[in-house]
Amino acid sequence: MKSVKLHSQLSRLVVSSLAFLLLFSLSLSAQEADVANGEKLFKSTCAACHRLDKKLVGPALKGVTERREQDWLISWIKDSPGMIKSGDKIAIQLFEENNKLPMTQNPQLSNQDIIDILEYTKGTPVTKVDAAVEVDPGVERGKKIFKANCAACHKLDKKLIGPALFKIEDKYDAEWLKLWIKDNTALVASGDKLAKTASEYSPIAMTPFPQLSDENIEDILKYLAVGDVKKAAVATTTSKTDQEIFNKPGLGVLPSLGLTILAFLLLSLIVASTTNKKKVGGEEKEDSMLKSMFMNPFLRFLALIFVLLGSAYLVFAYFMQVGVDTGYQPIQPIAFSHAVHAGDNKIDCQYCHSSAKNSKTSGIPSVNVCMNCHKSITEYNGELFGEYSKEDLDGEIQKIYDAVGWDKDNLEYIEGAKQKPIEWVRIHNLADFAYYNHSQHVTVAGLQCQKCHGPVETMHEVKQFSKLTMGWCIDCHKTTEVDMKDNGYYKNIHDQLSKKYGIEKVTVAQMGGQECGKCHY
Repeated sequence: MKSVKLHSQLSRLVVSSLAFLLLFSLSLSAQEADVANGEKLFKSTCAACHRLDKKLVGPALKGVTERREQDWLISWIKDSPGMIKSGDKIAIQLFEENNKLPMTQNPQLSNQDIIDILEYTKGTPVTKVDAAVEVDPGVERGKKIFKANCAACHKLDKKLIGPALFKIEDKYDAEWLKLWIKDNTALVASGDKLAKTASEYSPIAMTPFPQLSDENIEDILKYLAVGDVKKAAVATTTSKTDQEIFNKPGLGVLPSLGLTILAFLLLSLIVASTTNKKKVGGEEKEDSMLKSMFMNPFLRFLALIFVLLGSAYLVFAYFMQVGVDTGYQPIQPIAFSHAVHAGDNKIDCQYCHSSAKNSKTSGIPSVNVCMNCHKSITEYNGELFGEYSKEDLDGEIQKIYDAVGWDKDNLEYIEGAKQKPIEWVRIHNLADFAYYNHSQHVTVAGLQCQKCHGPVETMHEVKQFSKLTMGWCIDCHKTTEVDMKDNGYYKNIHDQLSKKYGIEKVTVAQMGGQECGKCHY
């Protein structure tokens, strides 16, 4: 006889509830918003007309989900003209508020894509993974070409002289862009309607780039498609050669003193061990080693001489380091990073310190030199350093604008603004009685700045790298050989000196670089 299990009303209710919860959780997971995807879609689809925090062509979109229903927003984004034609009151109101400028239809976006965009407009932070990203090498090549040819007039994310170029390939065909970049004037003259429209964007004609190959332009478009990709932190290493150039430590005062003390103790032990035996009443008596050391007149005299010489040595060493400011690193009024400018961006030292090749001093650049680049570069987008945040570094750039009276939003100088110099703190300072000429070393000798100032291109905050003492200069003159190539004057002197000293090459010291009057007169 079969037994039949009867399900009660309660058990059926529990099973139904569990099934409903399962389906509901699945639907929620399917509708979960991806903020990172929403940010990408917003930048590629919406950023031309909208910003989150302020009005552009269309209204600011931050918090739009609090003002409109999600289903309505999905319908509006996909087909705004259709909603206006259907008589939707809110759609008609928005159309009239925005000067009857129709919003672009986006039927290609799925419901999930729009949900992701709406989540991004809430201001939800994007979770970023700190890991190395494998990037097409063409992106890096394109970035270099973009910075060399395009960055003076264009930015990725906002208008400069020309329009923002991020994801420009989504708006224009790649083949058309190649023709436009190589010779936009010819493209306009050919009657191309799109070229004619693009040329009306600004009264300033775009520079043609016939020297760029198709591959160069493809690399630029790859860079514009992804923007600046964050790189994983890479440990900085220094080669053995660099270490030999920048780090030549001597024995030092303390090791020398330690060796002297050790030698003195060793000598004391030898003397004490040979003089600690005495004969008293015909019997041999042996004193302790320690007593023999203290009672021996020779060792006491030797100790006195050692203390006097050691004291003189320490006093002399102390006074010799007075005014030697190696490692001096003052706080500057602006957090200017040589590592970013000279290292990452490869700006030549003499672009800013232009008088180094022609003058005694290297010169401090005026704020106008900074503005050559910072008219366009209004924010910091590189790797963060020190304890600075992006907002902190953007504020440091603002200090330049405050000094010179520049309105970064309207790209013009503020009328009547009082300009003021930036009061940099001097780091390298030779004594007044020592003469030094930058042009003689930079132009004539062809020395690199790093020879005296160290690897400045790696320093976020510059410090005094070398001693800049007389001994340090003379050591350099003794070891630096004079370059005779293509210099008839030096060749004649070299022939005379090589015969005098019996050598093949002549150093700076042998050419007169060790004469007192060269630096003190």
